[in-house]
Amino acid sequence: NLSRLAEEIVIWSSAQFAFVRMSDAWSTGSSIMPQKRNPDAAELVRAKSGRAIGSLVQLMTIMKGLPLAYSKDMQDDKLTTFEAFDSLDLSLQAMTGMIATMTPNKERMRASASSGFSTATDLADWLVRELNIPFREAHHITGAAVKAAETANIALPDLPLAELQKLEPRITDKVFAVLTVDASVASRKSYGGTAPERVREQVAAWKAKLG
Repeated sequence: NLSRLAEEIVIWSSAQFAFVRMSDAWSTGSSIMPQKRNPDAAELVRAKSGRAIGSLVQLMTIMKGLPLAYSKDMQDDKLTTFEAFDSLDLSLQAMTGMIATMTPNKERMRASASSGFSTATDLADWLVRELNIPFREAHHITGAAVKAAETANIALPDLPLAELQKLEPRITDKVFAVLTVDASVASRKSYGGTAPERVREQVAAWKAKLG
């Protein structure tokens, strides 16, 4: 999990994503490009997982052929165990420092979340829920709506009601309430969903668990 989170930080802090800005304390500059802020700590944490897996394989190989008694082979299990523990301890400290000091770019995240017709599924769900249309048909209507928006070079929420009604006459202006990113996020209310109340529950639960 530390490796996966480190990979997310590497990607999110890249110029292409720019979702977060790393602090100077947990990043380094480039030897030839002074404007760069390299996520070195995240990259090193990501690499530590490889060493931990290597330690596990080494330990399992040491133990695999031993009889049910103590053997001198087991003297060599300490090095791999202690090395893995030290790597984990260092990685946890680094990850804690990185997350505590990084700055999120909310505007960039919102813009990215709104791109790519991300609320198309919400349109299909609305057609099923409000108009009792089978999902297969709703999927087809939504695909046509996305194509119309793409042709007009506009976002799905900006597609005129008249254009949507060409695809399904029963569509009303109430559909636009579900086509925003905020509405899409808030609608996922099942356990582990993205609705703000579910996220707050998880934050509170993990704070309590971790002390």
